[in-house]
Amino acid sequence: MNTRKAQVSRDTRETRIRVAIDLDGDGSARIATGVGFLDHMLEQVARHGMISMEIEAEGDLHIDAHHTVEDTGITFGQAVARALGDKAGIRRYGHAYVPLDEALSRVVIDFSGRPGLAWRVEFPRDRVGEFDLELIREFFQGFVNHVPATLHVDNLQGENAHHIAETLFKAFGRALREAASADPRLGGAVPSTKGSL
Repeated sequence: MNTRKAQVSRDTRETRIRVAIDLDGDGSARIATGVGFLDHMLEQVARHGMISMEIEAEGDLHIDAHHTVEDTGITFGQAVARALGDKAGIRRYGHAYVPLDEALSRVVIDFSGRPGLAWRVEFPRDRVGEFDLELIREFFQGFVNHVPATLHVDNLQGENAHHIAETLFKAFGRALREAASADPRLGGAVPSTKGSL
């Protein structure tokens, strides 16, 4: 497969985001969104997805973190889409179960070309530190809308909100890695009976 790297910038009146990724990287990450908890979660995606990434964001954090988190998801989705190209030769589907102590989550992805998010996650509290946990869904919604892909995110068990969140992002990274990886049996074909995704 060709080198699968991409760099995308998104500038609005609310945020300025830059994402650079290498889908075949070493899992290294340099992330500075201004939202510490989001940085920590994206580092999990990089490490467990074996995606090298650089993400820089400046947002209207004097209001709240909503626009920064959502627009980071949007821009990350655009970068993954660009890096995948026509998706020829990829596995297309990926899934992962990830535990962290008492928490267990499952993420399943299909690079279908159709945006869809099935979200079955309930957190036992609203925040981790200053981070509003409902924004995690906004990140994933932005991602699926702009990659585009179908994504099922399920928390199966958990009591600690930080642990639950971390299992979601680790499982997302693992599922993304599997779905984007090369399938040698395809011989470079697009994994769809339609011939395109």
